[in-house]
Amino acid sequence: MAGPLKTSLATAAAMVGLGALVAAGVVWSGAYNVAADDPHWAPVHAVIEAARSRSITVRAAGLEPPDLADPERIRQGSGNYDAMCAGCHLAPGMAATEMSRGLYPPPPDLSRAAVEAAEAFWVIEHGIKASGMPAWGGSMDDAYIWNMVAFLQAMPSMDADQYRAMVAGSGGHDHGGGETHPHQGDGDPGHHGASADGDAGEVIEHRHADGTVESHPAPQAALPETAPDTADDGHDHQH
Repeated sequence: MAGPLKTSLATAAAMVGLGALVAAGVVWSGAYNVAADDPHWAPVHAVIEAARSRSITVRAAGLEPPDLADPERIRQGSGNYDAMCAGCHLAPGMAATEMSRGLYPPPPDLSRAAVEAAEAFWVIEHGIKASGMPAWGGSMDDAYIWNMVAFLQAMPSMDADQYRAMVAGSGGHDHGGGETHPHQGDGDPGHHGASADGDAGEVIEHRHADGTVESHPAPQAALPETAPDTADDGHDHQH
């Protein structure tokens, strides 16, 4: 009995070793194309998909979602989704973008797809390796991520007009840490409260997860004093 068992183990070890050598040869030769416009081989794709799905499911299992039906939670999440996610994951009435067409694996169209709350939270917080999905947990508090999850669950039932109306009433890109806001044009104090003539300094607002807003002046860069420079033509030039 020991003889056949020993032979079987030796055969299995030889097959594993041969498989490792073949895999190493494929990697070293550069035969496997890593281009985003060339899909994975079917066996590779199946393994990656299974690993991704199980990894997310196992790690999200202990998460307890808050009340995701809260209209205010959904509304606030819509602004961050529109600013941070729609370019890849689209929105109601939105056609595919250059980004969504160019990524591989292709990002899911979340305007049509139902999401599982805990798993969506985990993916937004931690991202997914080699997929184009960032880890937003480094700049977003959990409450804001749950708000986005609440919106994701509501979005598939919206049409384009409903989506735009909700985003317009959301307060825009606002998650209490790390986001930037565009500067407004002359005469429009905008989000930061800067006046057109520059008398009022720029103010940065941070909204915390509990709804409170903290405002503080932005640091001002010192401008060099201008001094006349007499050129060869005898005229003074300001720099």
